[in-house]
Amino acid sequence: MTAQDTFDESDYGGKDAWLFLAAAFMVESLVWGFPFSYGVFQQYYSTHEPFAGSSNIALIGTVSSGIMYLDSLIVFGAMKAFPKLRRPFAVIGLVILCLALGLSSFSQTVTHLIATQGLLYGIGGSIAYSPTILFLNEWFIRRKGLAFGIMWAGTGLAGVVLPFLMQWLLDSYGFRTTLRIWALAVCILTAPLLYYLKPRLPVSPAMHARRLDFRFATTRVFGMLQIGSVVESLGFFLPSIYLPMHATALGASGFKSSLTLTLLNLMSVVGCVFMGIAVDRFHITTCIMLSTVGTCVAVFLFWGLASNLTLLYLFSMIYGLFAGSYSTTWSGIVRDVQKVNNAADTGLIFALLAVGKGLGNVVSGPLSEVLLKAGTGWGGRSKFAYDNGYGGLIAFTGVTAFFGGFSYLGHRVGWI
Repeated sequence: MTAQDTFDESDYGGKDAWLFLAAAFMVESLVWGFPFSYGVFQQYYSTHEPFAGSSNIALIGTVSSGIMYLDSLIVFGAMKAFPKLRRPFAVIGLVILCLALGLSSFSQTVTHLIATQGLLYGIGGSIAYSPTILFLNEWFIRRKGLAFGIMWAGTGLAGVVLPFLMQWLLDSYGFRTTLRIWALAVCILTAPLLYYLKPRLPVSPAMHARRLDFRFATTRVFGMLQIGSVVESLGFFLPSIYLPMHATALGASGFKSSLTLTLLNLMSVVGCVFMGIAVDRFHITTCIMLSTVGTCVAVFLFWGLASNLTLLYLFSMIYGLFAGSYSTTWSGIVRDVQKVNNAADTGLIFALLAVGKGLGNVVSGPLSEVLLKAGTGWGGRSKFAYDNGYGGLIAFTGVTAFFGGFSYLGHRVGWI
């Protein structure tokens, strides 16, 4: 039995649904906003003791967000096997998340930070966040794309505020106090939201009886859309990691360097909402192509030719608008996969999509350091970013974005 089987579409919506969506939006903001603002910490750790000069600093941010994607399959599988634990998972995850932030404040090496601010935070974040996906799927049907877009815009909204907040805290108090303050803030802010993070449907015997069914993963529709998502994710996270460093290299202060992330995240809020509307109205590959074209223009033109802060800020805005909305297409992917396999479970589809993106995320951390070193040999004869150490990162981000939209070609030739 599914949500769709139990209620008519007219039953969905109303005050309770929008209260749930508001709570989910805030949880999204608090859980995902922190790792997506990691670029500020990247800059701080690279220039302050005891971490200055250490390698693998970029791995901290990619591990935290990567693990939240990678262990989704385990978390969603556990919630499917034990549906009564879906709501307690949100509480358990938030406790682990806050513990991770507190422990990371005692770190003495980058390895310690990878284990706490990276690995443990990612585990807690995924456990806390995953129930909202299943619950939202029950609360919204007719405007599901818009609802997911609004929820996922929470990451962008947090990214507008957090880079400035974290930069100020880091400059004023150092990383240890900053992490402890944020741990306390997350605990206080999320506690009242837990009341609204609840399912629409009671746990039924049918929820226990259904086995994990991955046959949808063998369909051509899912395969092509998943491949595109994985390829796109390989380069997606690189700008958010290195934009503050690039801005600093152009002479920006701490505030002006943080502004790159703020603009990127602000425009991703707009992008997620409009992409959610588009997913409800157009074919999923059309939405993906829209994101792909805008991302490629942003990367190859504005980032590649960025010789001053104005162009770098323009890149941040355009990239956030188009690349930041890519994951909002997932609700449309779920819809199209369930058209060819109506037994496909929403949670498992999301889990596999998240695992794919997580693989790209984790790989992009160490890969980015290699690309950054390789980029130093691209010339150096002009003021453009291509010739100032970022050529490798720019090329890789643009190429992966381009091939991330290949499902549009698959649709045009009739494969999807």
